[in-house]
This record gives sequence, structure tokens and C-alpha cells, in this order.
Amino acid sequence: MPDLRSKTSTFGRRMAAARALWRATGMKTEDFGKPIVAVVNSFTEFVPGHVHLKDMGQLVAREIEKAGGVAKEMNTIAVDDGIAMGHDGMLYSLPSREVIADSVEYMANAHCADALVCISNCDKITPGMLMAAMRLNIPAVFVSGGPMEAGKVILKDGEHKADLVTAIVGATDEDRSMEEVDKLERSACPTCGSCSGMFTANSMNCLAEALGLALPGNGSLLATHSKRRGLFEEAGHKIIELCERWYKDGDETALPRGIANFKAFENAMALDIAMGGSTNTVLHLLAIAHEGGVDFTMADMDRMSRQIPHLCKVAPSTPKYHMEDVHRAGGIARIMGELDREGKIHRDCATVHEKTVGEFIDKWDVRRESAGNEARDLFIAAPGGVRTTQAFSQSRMYTELDLDIEDGCVRDFENAYSEEGGLCVLFGNIAEQGCILKTAGVIKEMYEFEGTAKVFESMEDAMHGILQNEVQPYSVVVIRYEGPKGGPGMQEMLYPTAYLKSKKLDTTCALLTDGRFSGGTAGLSIGHASPEAAEKGVIGLVEDGDKIKISVPNRTIHLDVSEEVLAERRANHPQADKKVWKAEGRPRAVSKALKVYAQHVSNASLGAVRMLDEDDD
Repeated sequence: MPDLRSKTSTFGRRMAAARALWRATGMKTEDFGKPIVAVVNSFTEFVPGHVHLKDMGQLVAREIEKAGGVAKEMNTIAVDDGIAMGHDGMLYSLPSREVIADSVEYMANAHCADALVCISNCDKITPGMLMAAMRLNIPAVFVSGGPMEAGKVILKDGEHKADLVTAIVGATDEDRSMEEVDKLERSACPTCGSCSGMFTANSMNCLAEALGLALPGNGSLLATHSKRRGLFEEAGHKIIELCERWYKDGDETALPRGIANFKAFENAMALDIAMGGSTNTVLHLLAIAHEGGVDFTMADMDRMSRQIPHLCKVAPSTPKYHMEDVHRAGGIARIMGELDREGKIHRDCATVHEKTVGEFIDKWDVRRESAGNEARDLFIAAPGGVRTTQAFSQSRMYTELDLDIEDGCVRDFENAYSEEGGLCVLFGNIAEQGCILKTAGVIKEMYEFEGTAKVFESMEDAMHGILQNEVQPYSVVVIRYEGPKGGPGMQEMLYPTAYLKSKKLDTTCALLTDGRFSGGTAGLSIGHASPEAAEKGVIGLVEDGDKIKISVPNRTIHLDVSEEVLAERRANHPQADKKVWKAEGRPRAVSKALKVYAQHVSNASLGAVRMLDEDDD
């Protein structure tokens, strides 16, 4: 730990003023030899995934103090993708990830923090904090606010589980009455927490477990359940143990980079593919690896997508299961346990709570004899069924776990939903550096698809075109200039995909974009096309009526236009001589903050990370 706490060294004497200011925050003389832990909270009343986090920082802080540390709480911003969606607010979502990472770095380095407890939950907050932890490489423990309970609603065709996507699709479904739409709106999001399906927030909180940086149950234990209090309390004690291991013993496996190494990223990707996580996780895993100097790339993701089956299907890929059902089936430990049984997990990776991932699985996978009552008691935590914004407000339990390997929420290899996993990477002339598809949400009949391009220069134009019946069956809806540079900000495309579904086109149309998708997206929805249109990618040369061929088994996507014609189109492009192409005639105001982001951001194949010129290093 830095010697600014010491009064004997020359440097320590110079820090008398700093210590005086620390005393003004409540620190006492005996505290100056203790590790200072930044409790990084993301509480905000704007976001249901964070509205219950107000007191969580102080809960963790008191446990840190009991364990022998000094806790100082700070906050980050948080953007709610659902509330920001459908208007220019979504342009700020992905860029907020960099602001969050920077803010944690600024605060921790400026005040010489020794460690982090990161209290996150929603889409860009967890990855932003993970990026910061990898940059700083000081002991860190992650604990999320937990997922929302699934909504329950009775409509004319029976009882349904509901979530955010249900409300979006229902609102534009001409077969639904306004009374039913109102019921969906009121029922879709019943409690605090991150939205109830395997959307981006929950996907990332699950991956934090697989990376080894979060505690068991982090990704699946409901926000409302009293058992989640234990995760916050344990985080306060574990972070001091990690400080002891690093600052006293020099144990590098107590550090984020010692835990989240290349093998750990393979573990996380194996989980992601097996559970059919959000396509946004690809962006975030690449960015987190980049910040930690881990050479984990799209090629590794493509390789792994061919080796891992789809073991867990959750909304939006099915209306049957939500995160509460994943938890009942044994959570992330159970899915990793199924992977481990087939030799697909690196058991020797470290974690913040057990010595190795192997020990984590053996202790917490409820299908193993080695897992005791502690594991069973954690995973029978059930939803309360009461509308609330209060954390830990209910203690309802299931009477039994879901251990059905044939037809349950989580299956074994023999009974997998599909032999290949829920995410895959496609390559072709229209996406030479790759694009991403969530196969978990695609029906088998769409695995080989050929359609006619219908091109839109923005998400807004696409939304309008779909609702105005401009899109016909067997079309490939192309939405371009929505990438990291072209948006700028790479906004999500949940509304276009939801509108295709409401128009009953989701099983006869594909969608391709250089933008990205919400974790709530299903169907043949292909995002992250790289190079993007703004950097003169081929997606910027597509014209209405072009044929596009997609083969999921072969991992290919091909624009059926000759190289000669593409070269001619490139030469005749109205912005051919420009460094960056821009959408023609798009009425979009772009702030200075977003312009700065666009100047330094990479395309999606690198995780939309900030890239600096060599002279800037």
C-alpha cells in the first residue's frame, strides 16, 4: 500500500495535508495503516436496476470496517437502455461505459485507493467497472443489484410471463387491445432489479461470476430476495482478504489480472455461448480483455462457438424461462458444472471467493454430491410476486430445485437445445471483420436464409419503414451508419426487431446492422457488422434489391454483388474522398461529447474500445 499513510518517510511527511483532509472525512489515526477500499456504487433513481442500491454502499462499507479496512463510497453514472431507447438518448448508452471506467480510474488513482468493491447492475455499468478494475489491477470484488422478478399477466389467450420486450411487442401488436397493452405495461417490470430475461445486464453479471470476479449467485439471485444481502456483506469481508493476500503476501491471484486471464475469458465465453447471452457481451468481453492486456479476440469467440452447445434457453429466446428460473436450476455454477462435466472449463483459474474455479463448481453446482446445504439453500430462493422497489424485501423459497436435465431450464450436453451454442460469429464480404448473431433466438428454419436488401440510413427510418409496411417477407433489413463511429454511439436496435415481430415478420425476415442489439432481441438479427459504414465498410455500399445470403452452420454472410460492382459503387460514393462516411440527410444532432467519442472509438470487432494514436501512448 502507498506510504502516504506513514509519517516517518520523507514522502509520508509531505502527506500531512492529505491525512488532515482524510481526518475531515472521519478517519482516525489508527485507520492510516488500513487498506482504503473504494466502494463504487451506481445508485440512481433513473434506473430500476439501480433504484434499490442507495443503501448498499453503506451496507458494504460497514462490513469492510468490521473486517479491518477503511471504506469510502463513491458513485458512477448509470444509463437505462430501456428508457433511453427509441430516441437520441440511446446514443449515450455505449459511450457511458467509457465514462464509467474513467470515473472509477480517476477516483481510485487520485485518492490512492487500495481496492474496489463494485456495486453494479445494468447494461454498461458492470462492463465499465470491469474495464476499470482491469486497468487499475488492484483487488476488486463485484456484487450486482440482482435481476428483476418476471412479470405475470392474464390476457385473453391465458396467463403469460412478461418482461420489457413483451411490453414493446405487445404495444405494436395489432391483435392486442389497448386494455391488454395497458396490462402488459403495468405487469412487465414488477420489481426493482435488472430486467428479468437474459438481457445484457444479467448476461454481464453472470459473466462476472464466470470470470471469477463476483460471488456465487451474483448473476441470478433476485434483487428482492433477502438472501442477496449476504452477497453484499460477504463482499465487504472478501475484499479485505484479497488485500491481505496481495499487499502482504504478494499473491497475484488476488488481483483482477491474476484472476481474469486468458483462460478465465475462455470460461466466460463458454458460459456465454452455453446460456445464449446478449450479443452485447461480445463488445464488453473484448473491451474488458483489452483493458487487461489479454489477447482475447473475435477469432477466439468464433472458435469456441463451434465447440459449446446451447444448454440454457431464457427470455427473450423463450417466454418460458427468466432469470428466476435459471437461479432455481442452480445458477451459473450449475451451467459451468455442466460444461465442466464435458471438460469445457479451465478448473485452475482463480476466483475472489474460492482458490480455483474447480473448487467453486464443486462447492456450488447443485447436481454434485460435493455441493452441500449452503448451495441448495441459495438456489431455492424464489420470487415474491409483490410489486416493490425494495431490496431484500421477501424471503420466499421454492420447495425444490429444477434439476431436470432433459426438459428443464438448464440441460446437460446430451439434451442440449442445440449442438452449437447460443452465440456465433459470421464472416463474409459484407462483414470482413465479423458480425454477431444470437442463435439462441433463431428458429432452425432460418439457419439458411436468402433475402432482398431493404436499406435504411438510421434506426429511426427503419422503425418507420417497418410500421408503414415497407418491409416485405424475405427481406434483409439493413440499418447502417449506426456503428460506434457512425451513430455515433452504436445505439441498440430493440425496437426494429420488436416491430418485425409485431408485424409477424420475425420468421421471414433478417436484420443486419453495424449497430448493436439489446439483449432483448430475438430472431435472425445480426449486429456489429465490421468494418462499419462510417469507416467505408461494404455495408455502406448495399443497395435496395441486392441479394444477401446467410448461413448459420457455415458461419457466413455474403452480399451477392461482384467485386467489380462494389468497386464501382465505392468510387462513385458521394463521400468517396472523405475520411469518414456519414449518413446522407439524417437529421440527428450530435453533441461535442459524442463527437469526441467518435474520433477515438474502434469498430465493434475490437469491442468499440477507445483507440489512441501511437504518439498518444
